[in-house]
Amino acid sequence: MGCFFSKKSKRKSSEKDERTPTTTTVETTTTTNSSVPLGNNSEEPPKQYSWDKREKVDPKDYMLSGLKDVTVGRHPGKLNGQQFVIQDCVNCNIFVFDHAATITIDDCVNCRIVLGPIKGSVFFRDCNDIKCVVACQQFRTRDCQKVEVFLCCATQPIIESSTGMKFGCFQYFYPDLAFHFKDAGLSIFNNNWSNIHDFTPVCGENNWSLLPESSKVLDFVPVPDPESEFKSVRISGDPERSIVPLTKGGRRKDSDESCLFVFFAGEYTTANARKLIDEMTTKGFVLVQTKEVSMRPEDVKRVFQNSADELVDWITKGPVIALELSGGGVVDACRSIADQVFPGTKVFVSENKNSSSRDVDNFFNFADMQMGL
Repeated sequence: MGCFFSKKSKRKSSEKDERTPTTTTVETTTTTNSSVPLGNNSEEPPKQYSWDKREKVDPKDYMLSGLKDVTVGRHPGKLNGQQFVIQDCVNCNIFVFDHAATITIDDCVNCRIVLGPIKGSVFFRDCNDIKCVVACQQFRTRDCQKVEVFLCCATQPIIESSTGMKFGCFQYFYPDLAFHFKDAGLSIFNNNWSNIHDFTPVCGENNWSLLPESSKVLDFVPVPDPESEFKSVRISGDPERSIVPLTKGGRRKDSDESCLFVFFAGEYTTANARKLIDEMTTKGFVLVQTKEVSMRPEDVKRVFQNSADELVDWITKGPVIALELSGGGVVDACRSIADQVFPGTKVFVSENKNSSSRDVDNFFNFADMQMGL
């Protein structure tokens, strides 16, 4: 790992105090002193470099290796965005309650794993029978079998030479998780958990599938043992408490009617989006997908078309948060909530069910292109 070293400071060789003898004659007295520092004859202090001031780290603090039948991991504040490695673990419960730069999991068997938000990639290699909760920028597996993951991934998840892969939407909470998402630079609204790309498809076979919609995360990855060092961490697998909104993803929708609801940047944009989700799901509507993206004036005109002129100025304030909601009567319900709950908030809501499908396609096709999906 690149962070596990420090350079030694360079010392200048000490200057020697050289003096010539004093010579006295009848006519004059001459005294010669050379190489004596003014005001202080002590040795010059060594020069300090920036790497000398860095706190020394032990590689073992950023690795779990060769463990069996134990509950292990890291508490919040122990990684602080560093790289982390998990390897050669068997029948372990692993909880990493912190954000990281990247995490690799190699040659692990029959393990339950929770990983805090990862700014870069998480890479599973040569693993078998793994159940995990992961939030990351990039997700990839190679030569893995039977991995079940509740995932939040900002980009398209990739599997390679892997079989028996099953995916569900991220459903998890611990007290520092929202802060760790922010530290990792991840948006809770950019989750492509069901949009899997298989690098090595096999004709006539399916290397991956979606977990049943009724799947509960704690049935796959239980909370830490009461005797473990993580017993004090308050954990919830309740979808209503999950930091990441629970979305239907690529599953077949039960209704043909969808609605696009977009919040433009403001002081309470995230809170307003969460409130809308709570209001709509309580009424029995389904959250299909979400996105948080920046837009340019030309994007607004292409996506919102006839409504573009009144929206162009709002995109300069920051990214927009868009939600697709589904169910019979969803457009009327969204418009009613926009008027009653968000009267002073700048939003876009599909005007009617005849145009709503086009609104959804226009926005999410743009968002996917913007994010390189």
